[in-house]
Amino acid sequence: MKKIALLFIVFTSLAVFSQEQKRPKIGLVLSGGGAKGFAHIGVLKVLEEAGVKIDYIGGTSMGAVIGGLYATGYNASQIDSIFKATNFNELINDFIPRSSKNFYERRNDELYALILPFNKMKIGIPEALSKGMYNYNLLSTITRNVRHIRDFNQLPIPFLCIGTNIETGEEVLLNKGNLAQAMIASSAFPSLFSPVEIDGKILVDGGVVNNYPIEEVRKLGADIIIGVDVQNDLYDRTQLRDATKILVQITNLQSIERMRKNVTNTDIYIKPDVTQYGVISFDKGNEIIRKGEEATFAVYEQIKNIVDESNPYQKPKLELGSDSIQIRAINSNELDNYTKEYVIGKLRFKPGTKTGYDNLLKGINNINATKNFSAISYSLEANKEDVDLHINLKENLTKTYLKFGLHYDNLFKSGVLVNLTRKKTLFKNDIASLDIILGDNVRYNLDYYIENGFNLSFGFKSHYNQFNRNVAKEISSTTFNNPDINSINVDFTDFTNQAYFQSLFVQKFLIGGGVELKFLKIKSETLANVDPIIDNSNYLSLFGYMKYDSFDNKYFPKKGWYFTGDIQSYLLSSNYTGDFKPYSIAKGDFGVAATLFKNATIKLQTDAGFSFGQQSVAFFNFILGGYGYNPLNNFKYLYGYDYLSLAVNSYIKSTGTVDYEFYKKNHINFSANFANIGDRIFETVDWISIPKYSGYAVGYGLETVIGPIEIKYSWSPEQPKGFTWFSIGFLF
Repeated sequence: MKKIALLFIVFTSLAVFSQEQKRPKIGLVLSGGGAKGFAHIGVLKVLEEAGVKIDYIGGTSMGAVIGGLYATGYNASQIDSIFKATNFNELINDFIPRSSKNFYERRNDELYALILPFNKMKIGIPEALSKGMYNYNLLSTITRNVRHIRDFNQLPIPFLCIGTNIETGEEVLLNKGNLAQAMIASSAFPSLFSPVEIDGKILVDGGVVNNYPIEEVRKLGADIIIGVDVQNDLYDRTQLRDATKILVQITNLQSIERMRKNVTNTDIYIKPDVTQYGVISFDKGNEIIRKGEEATFAVYEQIKNIVDESNPYQKPKLELGSDSIQIRAINSNELDNYTKEYVIGKLRFKPGTKTGYDNLLKGINNINATKNFSAISYSLEANKEDVDLHINLKENLTKTYLKFGLHYDNLFKSGVLVNLTRKKTLFKNDIASLDIILGDNVRYNLDYYIENGFNLSFGFKSHYNQFNRNVAKEISSTTFNNPDINSINVDFTDFTNQAYFQSLFVQKFLIGGGVELKFLKIKSETLANVDPIIDNSNYLSLFGYMKYDSFDNKYFPKKGWYFTGDIQSYLLSSNYTGDFKPYSIAKGDFGVAATLFKNATIKLQTDAGFSFGQQSVAFFNFILGGYGYNPLNNFKYLYGYDYLSLAVNSYIKSTGTVDYEFYKKNHINFSANFANIGDRIFETVDWISIPKYSGYAVGYGLETVIGPIEIKYSWSPEQPKGFTWFSIGFLF
């Protein structure tokens, strides 16, 4: 009986094999067309419904992306889901999450309105092309089930795509190598994405030379070609009214005649009506998919003729395995300006680590966020049970930049920021930055930093700040006999120099410490018969800190949390006042942001500080009041009170803000803060009593290229009047 069953299985298998051999092989050709290529998804849905089995796939540009995904095993419904979940605005702009940038790299986005290359005393223009890393990361993740396949003929469905050698204008057949990289090269639309280097060739969108690779698919062995054409005919002069259409026209000039010839060689030709859509009409994805379905149903009878009605094909859903990967080794090409430790430090995982694709992509984003590399590619190569990560980096040739910013607030007044940044000034991995702030109060900031990955990094900071303002009289240890005086007008000058080290703790927290030398001069002409010099001393101190920040946006966060904590011990002073005694100050700040509902977020923050040791020096007290300025020393915001109007040696404050983005980049918000402040309040239970200080603010904020523009009206039930504050541009 067993023998009979075995013979039955053998004969059945032979019959199926014979039937499969006789079945004509079907090739699918998908043209490029940017967002219009969404129509391919609709076509695939109908082909699957009809029971068509695709044996070979060839594509160009968006056709290469969709075709490549189909070749790896995804069905049409899964590809549809992938594209609906993709943020194409972020893809086009090569979005890098804020969390991938360290505290120095965030300065570019949160301090400078304009960044220009500067080489040999000549100012260049900003790099406008996207490296396509967002797209590369996405495709690497979703094609991980075939990550070790290097011959595209070995994919579940044999596949090829087309690229264009931008140096020679020659067509390049991409059927081997890294699949994600091949798809990216084939879809690297000129002027939008940077060219991709593969095997020494610089490649751009294959649609420039061959937008419909029918001949190549026939050579794979296809007997019948189903072709999908989403390429527009040439525009006339009345239609060429924007840059995108002009670029598409230039691309089509080379391929339109070839396309017409290829159409005549197509057995089943599908032409979705997508003329009203553009190459970046990603927001019309659902409509374009329906156009693909409609065009395929128009030739449905032809399609049914190539299907075995007795045995229609049903493509199964691709089951992706675990994304867990064991990294045995990390290899990168030799770099002139950066060490291997620097690269591994950016990845934030070491060789021998078990990790997932999310962490891998975060690491690649960390490298991309440095803007030190003009091209980044990576692959995972099998190494026994584990994988080796190979990273290929092309260093950015520009090492010097000029940067500019603008700001106005009610404390420092107007300022124009000019910055000079230089990479590899003295050593590998280093960066030097000098800010000069011109305006009502001339200031400067100098930073020099050597980043050594997981090893200790070192840096030096120097800054000079000055302003003239009425501040709380408690800033001075001088006793005023006039009780009617609540504030004094001061000329405030601060010149600080720090040498420090820092490193990553548990791959998230930045910890560090160092030594500081500060010169502080405070002068006031407010009162007669009193020494106008309140302080004129140098202070030597040691400090330590820990920082973490995962906010997605510094000024208007929608999610994330942050923490900063530091302690500073003042050891020595030239002691102009004669009152100095060694003491320490500790402070901490914690905040969290979350989305309440669409476009509405809440931010909760608590910060506190206190001094300990011997009696503190008055001008290092916490000075509270105002909003919208760049805090320095122990200056703190406090709604409801004027700038720097409260001076205390200990405080605790909680703030809540509800923000609503009623129109893109336009915000209205309401804030409330409550505080207990005083002299050594943490030595008693005063700090947990009912808050004695409160304040509220309503405001409007607008996100612009120069930074946020904010106006707030603030008031407190403890104050006789309210305050209106303006802040324009990034804080500095």
